[in-house]
This record gives sequence, structure tokens and C-alpha cells, in this order.
Amino acid sequence: MAAALAQGQGTRVGFYSYTCPYVESIVKETVTAHFNSNPTIAPGLLRMHFHDCFVRGCDASDLITGSSTERTAGPNSLLRGYEIIDDAKTRLEAACPEWSHALIFVLLL
Repeated sequence: MAAALAQGQGTRVGFYSYTCPYVESIVKETVTAHFNSNPTIAPGLLRMHFHDCFVRGCDASDLITGSSTERTAGPNSLLRGYEIIDDAKTRLEAACPEWSHALIFVLLL
């Protein structure tokens, strides 16, 4: 029974309403602003999501910077949209300073 309950407790709109009430609007506004200035960024974000989630699970490992990370690996070298993720992360950190960086990365993907 506990496993069934835990399985149905995934994220949804309003999931963070108590810990960071504006999280959905912050992410939406950030992505919309970037999309309005460059409509071709949407496929870039989808591709980033694909590279992260369909290969080894959604762990946001493509967002980690460094010389020996997935972000710099050959197949990921042409991923686009990091600036949107960084922008949203900065805005979320300002609005919800008690949140961990890992949670923000996972939320954004």
C-alpha cells in the first residue's frame, strides 16, 4: 500500500505551492521570454530533455559543468538551451533561497 501511495506522489502543477508558490510561473515566464526572442529554442530544450531522460533517466546530469561531464561529452556538445536553464535557476534561487541546486535542476528538466 505504501509503495502504491508513493508512486502516485509525483510532481504536478501546484506541487511546490507551499515551498515556493511561484515556481511554475517563474519557469513559464523564463521559457516564454526566451522563446519569444528565439522561437527555435523550443526544439533545443526538447533535445536536451531527450538526451537527459531517455538515455539514463532524468537526473539533470547534462547540466553539470566541468571538463569530464556529460555536458561536454561528444553527443551533448551541440545541445542548446543551457542559458534558459541557468536563467530560470537564477530566478528560482532568488525566489526560493532555501531550495537546493539539485532540486532546481531536476525541476527545470
